[in-house]
Amino acid sequence: MINRFKLTAFGLFLSLSGVAQEVEFTEYDLDNGLHVILHQDNTAPVVTTSVMYEVGGKDRINGKTGFAHFFEHLLFEGTENIGTGEWFKIVSSNGGSNNANTSNDRTYYYEVFPSNNLELGLWMESERMLHPVIGQKGVDTQNEVVKEERRMRYDNTPYGNIINEIFANLFEKHPYKDPNVGYMEDLDAATLDEFQEFFEIYYKPNNATLVVAGDIDIEKTKKMIQDYFGPIPSGDAVTREFQKEDPITETIEATAYDANIQIPALLLGYRTPAFMERDAYVLDMISSILSDGKSSRLYKKLVDQQKQALEVAAINLGQQDYGTYVILALPLGETTLETLQQEIDEEIVKLQNELISQREYEKLQNTFENRFVNANSSISGIAGNLATYQKLYGDTDVINEQIDINRSITRKEFHQDVKKYLNPNKTLKL
Repeated sequence: MINRFKLTAFGLFLSLSGVAQEVEFTEYDLDNGLHVILHQDNTAPVVTTSVMYEVGGKDRINGKTGFAHFFEHLLFEGTENIGTGEWFKIVSSNGGSNNANTSNDRTYYYEVFPSNNLELGLWMESERMLHPVIGQKGVDTQNEVVKEERRMRYDNTPYGNIINEIFANLFEKHPYKDPNVGYMEDLDAATLDEFQEFFEIYYKPNNATLVVAGDIDIEKTKKMIQDYFGPIPSGDAVTREFQKEDPITETIEATAYDANIQIPALLLGYRTPAFMERDAYVLDMISSILSDGKSSRLYKKLVDQQKQALEVAAINLGQQDYGTYVILALPLGETTLETLQQEIDEEIVKLQNELISQREYEKLQNTFENRFVNANSSISGIAGNLATYQKLYGDTDVINEQIDINRSITRKEFHQDVKKYLNPNKTLKL
């Protein structure tokens, strides 16, 4: 059993934002492989109980897509001891709230309760892991829910399928090429046996991280966790062997049609490193230079000064296997997409060839230090970050290393990485 307790606190003074303190935590493994992280904060009588499973849109069953997102919904249907439709009633009637979300890499469930209901939260998550009812009635019900969600969020929403189109064109082999929500024909064709098999593969304690954060007693919480999660059988080790993508060596030209929009969009996409790589941190900061706020380079130039764009954004979408860097611009008036690309390329070339100023660099550091504080300003935020760093980055300590990593990034690295990744020969133009 691993038992590590963070005791040291450090003060990092942030511009106009106060002090960031180290997040203290205890982590260990149960015999069945469940990784447990405990964070004690007794300043308010609130506790977050959460479980992150390492299963997402990239994981398939018999080649079929969308199962992880489907299970995000399905595992609220009920268990052997929680009746159909009772999950949310139990939570709300006990003063709590709950939710779940799925990415290409993981699924995250959580409850926030008054701390005197900690045991209830642990019991409910252990029920979800040990006793879910996966039957045809629940599958049929959630199939309709997922279809409606796809219609609302993607198919009938202006620009709703932008990310799906970018991934479909940037990836040829890796399952990131397919939408996280999956294809409806795959879910329609799936059998009940396949749903049950998917659960048996991925929703086991050895593929999960449990985080309990808030107003807790460490030793009492350990006892409850052992009682509720210790008896759950471990599953087989999950193995993944995804094909590697070939490097992009020339511009990919693509088009996509969206009947919901009247203003066309310019989209530039680049394949970038996984989010745990140092270059991914650099690219996050480059995104801020280009489009974070009204003083950012692209916004100030295209929206404020030259009145060529309604909106412009640059973002590094971090994922576990590959990142995706996206630049989006909506033209204003008679401005053409070609003109927008020329102006954007001009700013990228500047970053490739010139160091940013010391003033801009210091402002950037302050921005990211503020983000660190904001990301850990709530118990639920800390719980989610602890789970993410442990399960996806493989190192829970990263939660306390984020500022040091950002501070260590030099101005020279910015234009080195722009040259390396935001290269015209490695671009998707959509």
